[in-house]
Amino acid sequence: MTDYTNLPAGLPVPEDDGASAHLPGTKVPHLELRGTGGTAVRLDAFGPGRTVIYVYPLTGRPGTDLPDGWDSIPGARGCTPEACGFRDHHQELLAAGADDVFGLSSQDTDYQREVVERLHLPFQMLSDPARSLARELALPTFETGGLTLYKRLTLIIRDGVIEHVFYPIFPSGEHAEQVLAWLRDNPL
Repeated sequence: MTDYTNLPAGLPVPEDDGASAHLPGTKVPHLELRGTGGTAVRLDAFGPGRTVIYVYPLTGRPGTDLPDGWDSIPGARGCTPEACGFRDHHQELLAAGADDVFGLSSQDTDYQREVVERLHLPFQMLSDPARSLARELALPTFETGGLTLYKRLTLIIRDGVIEHVFYPIFPSGEHAEQVLAWLRDNPL
């Protein structure tokens, strides 16, 4: 059985391919995504505070195999450690200036609801199975095993505009700490 909570040694490190360079300063599109809280979340309606949205490929589930070759795709492995990092630092992120935190992937809401419950996440996950946000913002994706998935990145949104982007992200298990450091270094 695969241990999704820890990253194996020797994973390939993703390189910055410039696929997010256009995002800072971009207005967030009028887009509603289903959240694990049972309602739709409108991405352009977050208000003047900061919202953290970490975008990830897919979360593994115990008893379910990851796509073939998953560990050889730079930046693919590590969604569970990333989610757990945002869980463990959630209160600190809010104290440092984030009004809210969301995870976002192309997985359906029922799948994500199980992840929220299993990992005890104190925030909602947003489901984008049509990859609408990728189309609207030209977000980077990759293909594997017949699936088109988001590449891992994090958006800091303030007043309807992308203020900052983290991309590429590695190692994913330490990423919440990187976001926390940025929020502390860039107070409102």
